[in-house]
Parts: sequence; structure tokens; C-alpha cells
Amino acid sequence: MAPSLSSLRTALLTAGALGASIFALAAAAETTRIVLLNGRSIPLGAVAHQGENLVIITATETFNEGQTIPFEQADHVYGEEPPELKQATALLLMDKPKDAQKLLEPIVSHHRLTASIPGNFWLEAARTLLVACAVSRDTLKCTELGKEISDATPAPGNDPFVALGKALLLPASVKVEDRDTALADLTTDARMTADVSAYASFYRANLLKQEKHPEQALEAYLIVPCLFPSGGLVLMAAEIQAADLLNGPPRRAEALALLRSAARNAGETVLLEEANKRLKSLQ
Repeated sequence: MAPSLSSLRTALLTAGALGASIFALAAAAETTRIVLLNGRSIPLGAVAHQGENLVIITATETFNEGQTIPFEQADHVYGEEPPELKQATALLLMDKPKDAQKLLEPIVSHHRLTASIPGNFWLEAARTLLVACAVSRDTLKCTELGKEISDATPAPGNDPFVALGKALLLPASVKVEDRDTALADLTTDARMTADVSAYASFYRANLLKQEKHPEQALEAYLIVPCLFPSGGLVLMAAEIQAADLLNGPPRRAEALALLRSAARNAGETVLLEEANKRLKSLQ
């Protein structure tokens, strides 16, 4: 029996509603958008970068599939930072660079086309991934990322994170004193950004701690919150490690203060878990 006109109309309406629902869900899932100079915006997942243009690869509410937009019309990136970015940074600072890489690589890949657009999330993810690769001793990947980051930023020359990567990649065959100096120099170089200097002081402290120089390590950890307060999660990691060196009875109160500070600012990351675990053991 042939379907009635009424049943066909119902089927079409149902299919249309389902399609609209799928589109709405896809749009909701993609929180990052590229905002154009005219105020209109495109979900990041709906667009590709081809030559001098942005090409719509998935139709949106305002753009058709195949439509092209000059790349220079991209004004800024809007949206919320990928939550995996902070977790990956925390994992890196907890000496789990491979786990950090697993979270960072999809972000770097998905956001790559926004690398030169103001307000992007790619740059921080790529820089963090560079550090993770350096700590993991992946020289090739570190070098490739350094070039890509430097090409994406407007400042001439290499990005400051390239210098950090080189210092972290110095092999164990290099004298400890020379590795220490390479990282220490990045904490006093005016050309370095606060986050680079914070990372450098943190990893210098790790090196000194590993080489059984606890007093110098403690000083390097404490330099991070004192001199580089905009260094991000590195501050919390440095406070946790500093507290570990202060956990004897004479300085227990200082250790508790550092751990409480780290717990307040670590967000929902493994650094918060670590700070709370150590607080519990001291209280």
C-alpha cells in the first residue's frame, strides 16, 4: 500500500526535526568559533584552511558548504579553553609527559588552522606540547613544533619556548653544571616570557633535587611564585615540590602554607589531587 500524503508529511517533518537536532548538537559540541571582521562566526570544526582562504567544509546556520572566505577576514577566536589543556599541563608538571602528549596532540591538530588568529588556544597547547616533547627527549618533534610556533607568532626570530626546549633537551652526557646554567640563564634573560622563565626555574629545581642539592632546589622552586606570578600552573607545581623539601618539623608550617596555596589555585587537575594528598599526610 502506498503511503498517504499525511504520513509522508509526518516523515518529512520528523526527518527535518532530526536533522535540525543533529545540527544543533554538533554546534553545541563545538564551542570554539572563528569570528570574522563583519561579526559573523564559524564553528572551528566546520572550516578548513586552504591557501589564502577559509573553506566551509560543513554547512552552518549562515554559511554553505564549499563557500570560501579570505583568511584575512578572520578577526579572532572565541570560545572556552579546551579543558584537556590544563589537565595536560598538570600531568606534564607531575612528570608524566607522555600522558600530557596524548591530551595535547588532538588539541594542537584540531586548532592548528587558528594558529595565527588572535585569541587562539593553539599557541598555548603547542608550547606546552613542545615542553612535553623536550622532557620526553623527542628532539625531532620538539624542533618541528618550535618552527611551527615561531612561524605562527608575529615577533621576528624564534619563539622563546624554542630556547627552553633546547635547554631541556641537553643530554645527560652534558655536565650538570652546564645544564643548570642553561636553565638558570632563561630565568634572568629579559627576552624570555614569564611562563618560559617559570618552566626553566621549575625544571632547574628538578635537576638540582635529582642531583642531591636540596637547598638550591628549594630556592629555584620558590623563585617561581616569587618572580613569575603569571607563570600559570607551574606555580602550583613548584609550591608542591617546595613543600616536599620543607616537610621537616622546623618548617612544617611553611610546607602547609605552600600546599594550601597550590590547592586553592590548581583547578580540577592532578595537581589539586597531589596537593590535597600531601596536605592530608601533614595534617
